[in-house]
Amino acid sequence: MSDVTGKTVVITGASRGIGEAAARLFAASGAKVALLARSADAITKIAEDIGPNALAVPCDISKFVEIDAAMSAVESHFGTIDILINNAGVIDPIGDLKTCDPEAWGHLIDINVKGVFYAMRRVVPEMVARGSGTVLTISSGAAHHPVEGWSAYCSSKAGAAMLTSMLDLEERANGIRVMGLSPGTVATQMQRDIKASGINAVSQLDWSDHIPPEWPAQALLWMCGAEADAHLGEELSLRDEGLRRKIGVIS
Repeated sequence: MSDVTGKTVVITGASRGIGEAAARLFAASGAKVALLARSADAITKIAEDIGPNALAVPCDISKFVEIDAAMSAVESHFGTIDILINNAGVIDPIGDLKTCDPEAWGHLIDINVKGVFYAMRRVVPEMVARGSGTVLTISSGAAHHPVEGWSAYCSSKAGAAMLTSMLDLEERANGIRVMGLSPGTVATQMQRDIKASGINAVSQLDWSDHIPPEWPAQALLWMCGAEADAHLGEELSLRDEGLRRKIGVIS
């Protein structure tokens, strides 16, 4: 598995689910981990549980001024940022496009698309100046296929996937490693919200159909290592049994 000892990792949306699992795994693997989320109490509790190699930084990623301040706090505490994991995302509003609240629809875009761009925009220039850095973004099958009731989410994930492709196109030659991860359906609060909506086939899935958040966390750690260099610029899918075997979650 990847050696991230001593590296500084920033994880957005780290208050629960994939973000929390990744924070715990990266810290256990020797990294210095910064947890970013709006839920200050939650990330503070997680950081305290992890120990001195974890830092909680409350932040609304939909606002660049807050992203800027958060990254500055991380740099002051841990030093140079080596790895950025764009994990934060929301699913609401769920509903027909013709009935969705425009403000709620736009706010999802602010988080799921602008938040990814803002984080990239803030950390990538220094990575380029240094000649190294890894940027990983959580994607979704919804980035590539329409799903009933998810006009905002599908559009946002398509946008985030394109940002990943753009960053790879522009900065791979400058030493920046960029990839996306489509985890499939994961047993997190988002799936509870989807279940409650009762809209589309995903809401009908049984809880046992979802993978644990530790699986995508393990994939993200693997993606930080040299073995994943063959996949730069790609979106990896955790539905792929070959990838599951590589990261060690199945035999």
